[in-house]
Amino acid sequence: MRLEQLEAFLAIAATGNFGQAAKQCRVTQSTVSRQIQSLEGIVGTPLFHRNAQVKLTLAGERFLPYARRICSSWNNAKQEIDELISGKQSELCVAAIHSVCAYHLPPVLKRFYRMYPQTQLRITALGSDRALKVLRDNLIDVAIVMNNRFLTASPDMIVQPLYRESIEVLVSHEHPLASHKSLSWRDLANYPQVVFKDGYGMQRYVQEQLNKQGLTTGTTVELNSLDAFRGVVRQGDMLALLPQSALIEARRDPDLVVVPLADAKDFREVVLVTTSDRLEIPPIQYFCSQVMQCIAKAPNNSQLIA
Repeated sequence: MRLEQLEAFLAIAATGNFGQAAKQCRVTQSTVSRQIQSLEGIVGTPLFHRNAQVKLTLAGERFLPYARRICSSWNNAKQEIDELISGKQSELCVAAIHSVCAYHLPPVLKRFYRMYPQTQLRITALGSDRALKVLRDNLIDVAIVMNNRFLTASPDMIVQPLYRESIEVLVSHEHPLASHKSLSWRDLANYPQVVFKDGYGMQRYVQEQLNKQGLTTGTTVELNSLDAFRGVVRQGDMLALLPQSALIEARRDPDLVVVPLADAKDFREVVLVTTSDRLEIPPIQYFCSQVMQCIAKAPNNSQLIA
């Protein structure tokens, strides 16, 4: 069954005449006749009484509301897709790590709302691995996260590097490690740590580094708020491994000390991830371009990846 057959059926039902229906459908009368014959062959019974005044048969009367609904659904779907392609997107969903939400997205949101005031922008702060999983499940449009190549290996994924930043150690000014100029992973072993919950890229990264060197930590406390991290570490016993951008407030706190890791290879790569089909949609394309521009101009991104 084809859409043009249903459109011909509806046109004849409305006009009561094959010739007028053909004009309405912008085809020849013989084409309309063939379409109706084919449709009747599919449903298995005549749909019209072909007299001087063409009328619906009983089967045609029963079929009429279904044909209307099918054509209406198609027209609605086509209109929605046309609007999407033209930039009339009702909402754009983004998941990003906390530091990006706090320091990089505000100017992007301002520009986006000026360009697309009718699009509802929904921003959610999520851990990197969790954000990539909901992107793969088509629950969001864009993820700005710590890169995880295992979750971005799909051919339809577009991964745009944004910047790299070092991983550093946060301790209280009373902590035994506070006086060190730099620290190794071995220095951190057996100290109790504050760590991110499962689903955060940093939690995965820290565990991978410890496992590589055969090291373990002491007691761990799982949190997902940077305020909570600072509050717990400030008590003096625990340490936290955090990326540079998550330590901006901590550097201003006299009760906290930030100590760099000795290995220059200890950094995280922050990337923007979406899918190739989404980049064809103007609002998503614009949002991604503005993220790139704003992050490129950010003064703290000295390790920006071109």
